[in-house]
This record gives sequence, C-alpha cells and structure tokens, in this order.
Amino acid sequence: MRREEVAYFGAGPAPLPTPVLEKGAAAFVNYEDSGLGLAEISHRSSTATRILDETKKALISLLDIPDNYEILFLHGGGSGEFSAVVFNMVALWVEKRRRRAKEELGDNDEAILLRVREELTSSLRLDYLVTGSWSLKASQEAAQLLEPLGQDFVNVALDAREANDGKFGAIPPEDTWELTPPGANAGCGSAFVYYCDNETVDGVEFPSFPKSLEPQAGEDERLVVADMSSNFISRQIRISDYAVIFGGAQKNIGITDVTLAIVRKDILTTIPSPSFLHKVGVWSPPTILNWSVINSLYNTMPIFSIWIAGEVMRGLLAAHGTSKVAGQEAISNAKAETIYRILDANPQVYQPVNHKSVRSRMNICFRVKDAATEKEFLEGAEIRMLQGLKGHRSVGGIRASNYNAVPMANVQKLAEYLSDFARAKSS
Repeated sequence: MRREEVAYFGAGPAPLPTPVLEKGAAAFVNYEDSGLGLAEISHRSSTATRILDETKKALISLLDIPDNYEILFLHGGGSGEFSAVVFNMVALWVEKRRRRAKEELGDNDEAILLRVREELTSSLRLDYLVTGSWSLKASQEAAQLLEPLGQDFVNVALDAREANDGKFGAIPPEDTWELTPPGANAGCGSAFVYYCDNETVDGVEFPSFPKSLEPQAGEDERLVVADMSSNFISRQIRISDYAVIFGGAQKNIGITDVTLAIVRKDILTTIPSPSFLHKVGVWSPPTILNWSVINSLYNTMPIFSIWIAGEVMRGLLAAHGTSKVAGQEAISNAKAETIYRILDANPQVYQPVNHKSVRSRMNICFRVKDAATEKEFLEGAEIRMLQGLKGHRSVGGIRASNYNAVPMANVQKLAEYLSDFARAKSS
C-alpha cells in the first residue's frame, strides 16, 4: 500500500509531512554524510548545538516570539508539564513572597520565613479553567501534588460541565468564571491561571485568548499558563499574553519524545533555593522538571525528535513566507469548515457534540445517529482508507483530527465520504 492512499485522522501520534519523513529516514541512518545517525550523536556535540539553535530560530520566526522568552525542549510530554507547572510556578510564588517580606522586614530570616509560611497557608491559590478531559487531569494533578500541605489550594474557576448537563462541549461566559482576583489573598492573587487551549478528547477550543485574562489597569498581572499540545503552530497567538506555553510534539510539531515550552525568562531566574522552599514546607522542582536547570542541557536531549520539529517548522515558513503561521491558520480554518459544513447540513445523520462557538478546528468530534450506524460508518471509512476516526475511548463517537500535516486533499476525501454516507442513510 502506498502512503498517499491512506488518509489518516488519528489524534496523536499524528501524521507528519511526507517530505519530513523521507528526509528523516535518511538522517536517522546517516546525517549529512557523518557516518552517524541523528539518534546516535552526542547532545553536546556541535551538530546537536546547531540543531537546537536552528529549531529555536524557526519557532521564534514562526510565532514572532519576543526576546524575553526562552524555548525549552523537555521530556515527559504534556502530562509531565502538569506537574512541572505546579512545581515551578509555586516556587516562583514563594520567591516573590520572600522578596517582598525581605523588603519589609530586612534581614530577619526567621521573621521572613514565618511570614511566607503564613501566606502560603492562607493565600496560595492555583486557578484552573476546566473545559475538557486534559485540563481536568491537570487540575487533579495539581490538587494531588499539593494535598500533603493539608489544604485544597486549587481553585477550579470554571468547570464547563456544570452549565452543560454534566458534559464538556461548551465554555460558559467569562463573567461566570470565578477567578481569584489579582489583589485577593492578602495581595497575593493566584500563582497562575491554567487552561488547555484545545481539548483533543472533547473537541473544545478557545476561539481566542480570554479577555478576562488580559492585564487590567492598576491590577497585578495574571500569570497565564496554556497547554497548546494539540493546536500549537496552527494559528496566530500573542506570546506576551502568556507566562508559559507548552505542548507535546506529537500533534502538530513532530514526533513523540519531546515537549516544547515557551517560558518567560524572568520566571527562570526567580526560582528560590531548595532549602528555603523546604523550610517553608513545599518541594523544590525535581531536577528533570525544573525549567531553570533543564535549560542548561542537564539531561540527554532527543536530538532526532528536535530535528524533526525543526524540519516541520521550516517547512511551514517556506510554505507561507511572510504570512508565517497566519498562512497555516487560514488552511486549518478552511479544512475544519469543509467538514463542519457537511455535518451541519445533515443533522438527521450527524450531530457535532460541541457548541458552535467553541468547536475545535483540530479535533472535530461528532456522533452518528445510533451505535449500529456509527459502527457501519467506521467500517465504511476503513474501506475508503479513511483511518483513525474512532473517538476517544472515554467518550466514544467519531473524531477527525485535522492537524497541520493533514492535507486538504485528505479532508476532501473525508468530506466526500460524509456526504455519500449521509445520502445513503437519508434515502
């Protein structure tokens, strides 16, 4: 079977551009006639350093990343960052409290420690916007990590199920969100506000950056952390809106084994000493999850995976020129509209599961009218070489993942099948 015969819509690992795979196959065996494959070279070699630098440059160019942000290549996937976010951002919160206490109390170390301990107990809050399975898992991870401190420090500012009959599929109006006010908790606010920009399981995507998270005049800034694992480099974003952006590579960026994070540099330089954190009563970030340490190539980087990511990014830059990621956004929108248009035109057969205002462009989730017909739909899709359409095991249904490397030609094949199937079931 030839590769071009298959139209793959799996949720991840996702398809990669064929030219990247072909070039990667050669590089895996013998990179630039060096006699070594990319999986064999030292991560501290000049070749690896060049690959890291070139991949960073491609991402900086693609997303217009400002100079005050650092790009990190990490292990552990998006799920690893659920924990890393808590460890690093709570440490940042503690250090800010320590510095403020020092300004007010001078060099009285005991008084500083007592002040920070009291503020930790009374004022630490972590805000989570729960709009799907992954943000729910992230909030649960945070609560579990902080449970030994004896309190629930996680504020679920939004649980989208509450206004949607117990299911994910909508995002309530922002004026209903119960975010920690910036000046609350003795002026400490929250350590961060966390959300998942696109929920792969539930097909919910934020249409834009939430207005309630934008800086307000006279208020302390909110530190916004966003999981963009499944819609990274698929649309324009303003990097300066975020303190941290992270994403596993295996959707739009490359292959599994590497996670990318874009972290504001001041965060990397505001992590307190482990000894002070331990005296206060919280853990210092484990080394493998410590953003300020891992940035120094502490561990062995997956150079082949990083090179693949760089090739994907350079391919987008070459394809879209000066429009950069905006060019890819236009294509992503057109592909999603092609599928949703047919689903909406055939309500007797298909039911998109989400409110129109938050429908994901990346993960198009819908139901076929009953279980037997749904099974028939999937069997017919396989015959046409339309693969990876079965929904996540936790929710069922159909899910067409429309990542960057899915070509419009494959989307059109799916659209044709959707139309044909609907016509057959309506006759």
